[in-house]
Amino acid sequence: MPLEVSQSRGTLSTPSPWLIALGLAAGPVVALGFTRFAYALLLPAMREDLDWSYTTAGGITTANAVGYILGAGSAAWWARTFGARQVFVGGMLISAVSLLASGVSGDFTYLTVVRFIGGLSTAVVFVVGSALASRIHATSAKHSAKLVSIYMAGVGIGVILSGFVIPAVLSHFGNRGWSAGWLVMGILAVIATVVAGIAAGRIEKAGPASANRPSMKFLLPTFAWYLLYGAGYVSYMTFVIALLNAQGLTRWSTALFFIVLGTASAAATLFLWGKIIGRLSSAQGPAVVSLVVLIGVLPVLLWGGIVPALVSAVIFGAGFMAGPTAATVIAKRSLPASAWTGGIAALTVAFSVGQGIGPVVSGIMSDTSFGISGGLWLSVVLLAVSGLIVSFQKERDGSKTA
Repeated sequence: MPLEVSQSRGTLSTPSPWLIALGLAAGPVVALGFTRFAYALLLPAMREDLDWSYTTAGGITTANAVGYILGAGSAAWWARTFGARQVFVGGMLISAVSLLASGVSGDFTYLTVVRFIGGLSTAVVFVVGSALASRIHATSAKHSAKLVSIYMAGVGIGVILSGFVIPAVLSHFGNRGWSAGWLVMGILAVIATVVAGIAAGRIEKAGPASANRPSMKFLLPTFAWYLLYGAGYVSYMTFVIALLNAQGLTRWSTALFFIVLGTASAAATLFLWGKIIGRLSSAQGPAVVSLVVLIGVLPVLLWGGIVPALVSAVIFGAGFMAGPTAATVIAKRSLPASAWTGGIAALTVAFSVGQGIGPVVSGIMSDTSFGISGGLWLSVVLLAVSGLIVSFQKERDGSKTA
């Protein structure tokens, strides 16, 4: 039985589905905007203060990604066992605590453990939240894609907030202010948890999940695409600020880059991709996303300076969160309602594996004579291959598999 928006809560009127989706978007604000992407802004200061290599920096990202893999793989179980709404809010609370804990110590082992826990909890939040957003308007594929895109826009909102807050903190405290940056992100995450909890409370409980798990072998091209896409886009997001610093951009110039990237992401996810992906086939949608993101990587690699950086921010920002939007819509389009959470979780595992591999390989390449730009060229190759592979994806009507 699909989740539906509650028709009444005492004497209160039912909030708009769009407002519920926007409230749920506080989940990806924390799960990706703060926990994953804010690290790119903090990385130069942490490298300087803690004397890290790029490989070490990529290793911290991989610890987060390993936790993300385990969280994505277990998200459906958590939701079945404890309830989707409870797990969504509880995961956000753990994520907020992990952000606060990241600012307590610079010890590498400690940060590795904390970032691992944060990766696990935020994956559960992201997967379960995606399923909740998919079910707000479950009877309309067109409206559902738009509601999912509103949910995904939370990532861009988180990037924007990070772009304002972290440079201000670092400007005040210097490179040692990276710990204060994590603490501020943690405080904001606690506030976001309250917002998300209110929105999740407006969604009815789902009926029991089907014991029969439909085969997802037919989604193999999408799985391969999502793995390579995850590796390609996250390598850029992890090291692009370091590249811009190496090119001579100031802290506030890179902050402007991050804010523009987040604004482009939120705007395109809200107003563009929901419509586009809802109309394109399961092969065309992801392929277009990979192409747009690939084009967005190129300006910072081919030219230096603030103008190419901002062009890159607009194009890459407009495209990168369309990947999770496309994956969520494809899962809903291809699987019965009872398998949505499991399908989204399985795809997110592939996405997470890519996000774990990409930064390490890119970091290793960045520590060689190729430099940071050499590591980022890896993103271009991976995104190109991902777009080619997903072109083999066939259509399938999920309603016929129920």
